[in-house]
Order: sequence, then C-alpha cells, then structure tokens
Amino acid sequence: MLAREPEPSLKRTPLHALHVASGGKMVPFAGYDMPVQYSSGVLREHLHTRSRAGLFDVSHMGQIALRPKSGKVGDAALALERLVPQDILAVAPGRQRYAQFTNAAGGLLDDLMVANFGDHLFLVVNAACKAEDEAHLRACLSDACEIESLGNRALIALQGPKAGSVLARLCVEAPVMRFMDTGPRRVADIDCFVSRSGYTGEDGFEISVPAEQAERLARMLLASEDVLPIGLGARDSLRLEAGLCLYGHDIDTSTTPVEGALEWSIQKSRRNGGARAGGFAGADKILGQLESGAPRRRVGLRPEGRAPVREGAALFADETSTEQIGAVTSGGFGPSLNAPVAMGYLPSSLAVSGGLVFAELRGQRLPLRIAAMPFVPNTYKR
Repeated sequence: MLAREPEPSLKRTPLHALHVASGGKMVPFAGYDMPVQYSSGVLREHLHTRSRAGLFDVSHMGQIALRPKSGKVGDAALALERLVPQDILAVAPGRQRYAQFTNAAGGLLDDLMVANFGDHLFLVVNAACKAEDEAHLRACLSDACEIESLGNRALIALQGPKAGSVLARLCVEAPVMRFMDTGPRRVADIDCFVSRSGYTGEDGFEISVPAEQAERLARMLLASEDVLPIGLGARDSLRLEAGLCLYGHDIDTSTTPVEGALEWSIQKSRRNGGARAGGFAGADKILGQLESGAPRRRVGLRPEGRAPVREGAALFADETSTEQIGAVTSGGFGPSLNAPVAMGYLPSSLAVSGGLVFAELRGQRLPLRIAAMPFVPNTYKR
C-alpha cells in the first residue's frame, strides 16, 4: 500500500501569536488555526460585544484589488457586474456594497463586499472560497482588470456599541464615518483601509492593516477596558442573532439570492427593465424569481422551549407528517435573547411569519415559530 500523504499544516494569521498569548482555544477553520474562544467563554464574549466592544481576527478572509486597465474605476465596476447581480457602477467612491458571485444556474459561488477606493475596487471574500474566487476573477475579468491578491494584509473587526469611541482615540476620521463608508484611513500611525461595517449586527469597523503592523494595532485596541478578544464561537452566535448568512451553510451553489432572502441586495438597475438588466451568470433564473417568486425561502425560526435546534435538522409541517418540507441551516442559543434561534429553508407557501413548523430532534418533534429577522435589532450608524 502507498503511504498516505500527511495533511497540509494549518495556516496562521498575523495575529496567531497574540491569540495563543491571550489564552485562545485554537481550532482548525477554513484551513487556518483560529481561536474559537478565550478564557472568558463564548457567552461572555457574545454579551460583551453587544454591550461594549469585541475584537475579531478575520485575517483568514480574502482581500483582493481590482485595478482597471483603462484607469477608470467605472470600467472595473462594469466588468465586475458580469459576475454579480448588484449595481457596482453606482457605488460611490468611499462606499461599499454587499454582493454575490453567481453561477449559471443562479446559485451562489460566494458572497462578498465590494468597495470603491476611487481608482480601483477593493473586495473582501470568504476564507474558504478565496482561492476559487481569485481564479474566477482572473478567468473572467483579466481583459479589463489587473487582479491583485492582497495576501500581505491582515483584517481586524472591532464591533459593538463602544467601537466608535474606541477607534476614535486612534483614528480622527472614525466619528464621521457612517455605515458602509470605507477607504484609506490613518489609524494611530498606520496606513489602513477602514470600513464601518461588520458581521454582528452592531455598529463597528473592519480594519485592513499591513500584516507586520497587525499585532501592534490589535494590542492598542485591546488596551481599552471596553475591548475583549472574541473567538469564532461568539462570532457565529452574533451573526445568527443578526440574521446574517454563513456561506456554505445558509447559502451555497444550490441557493439563489431570492431563495436566500437576499433580493434586497439587487438594485433596480440590474433587474428586468433596469438600465443594465441581467448580463450576469444565472440572470434568467434570478430575474425570473424576482418577478414570480422562488419555490423556497430562507426564514428565521424561534424554537418553542429552551432546546437549540442545530444545522441539518429536518423540518415538517406538523407533528405526524413523514414528508420533510425543509431543513435548518444554522441554529444555536441566542445569548442576547436568552433563547434558541435558527434559520432554515421552507416552501415559499409556508414561509409566513408567525407560522408553525416542527423539527425532528432526538426522535421527537419540536415546534418552531417562523419569525422575522434580524432576531436582535441592528445598531448600524446610518
């Protein structure tokens, strides 16, 4: 028998040593050695972020620059519109927009953030998809853009109601930024890219920083008594309470933006009758669903009782039916609500807020109430 090749070693972010020194419990995630929690525990980390501010290492995410060969950022925007159903041309300098890469069947290859930096576009993509995303961009957009992977940068998220006051001590421009503002900013004495956005539903910032300066910046932020380091566990419970999708779980190549309840992200200009309708992969299916509806929908779910319902749990219309009608895609305990929360897919005819469905849990049927999302109101600075 041939000897089995050893698995490749996990990658480390520029903040890895700080995680270990801070007592982070390290686990494999998207090919990286990442902290799932610290000594304070997931519950305290979650509640601290909701009440004060949490510091997250998201350096495993992909950062990519799209530089137009013509020198006109509008040409890079139009090129990217071949791959996403969003209006990128309308993104003003200093602003960013949520988008999705689609495939020919209308499914989602990844979701991402797209920022206009004035002379080029700046993209942040998911860690598990970043190699495929870069290859996709090179294969489809190399005629119009230079594609540069910014692997020499770390990414830090500062989230929570105290995030603005904490960052204001290091960045004079932070207080005047609004939700989805973005661009180069000086943080302390470091040249960074800063956006007022995040993945928790709270006000906050994401800071792209040169890798060699990442630990120094993180330590400056952690020096505030309002800031705690936060691991992947609380990051997941925070985004679940905020009703935000996790790629590969709540959305994937088999789900369209309309099925994923993301149609709000598709502007009128890209829809039927718009100035630049269609022209992206899967446009016929997605535009058709925008007009006629999708067969299924992502919905919020509130289990009745204290037991969390986890990803993969089968959903049924009643307590006795043998026909599965959907499945839970994310689920857990919501510390801010002191109650379990979940998301999943149901036939559109049943995806009505207030309706009741049942999940299979250890041989029993547990009732879940269909609920509006987000479960916890967001606090973005508009």
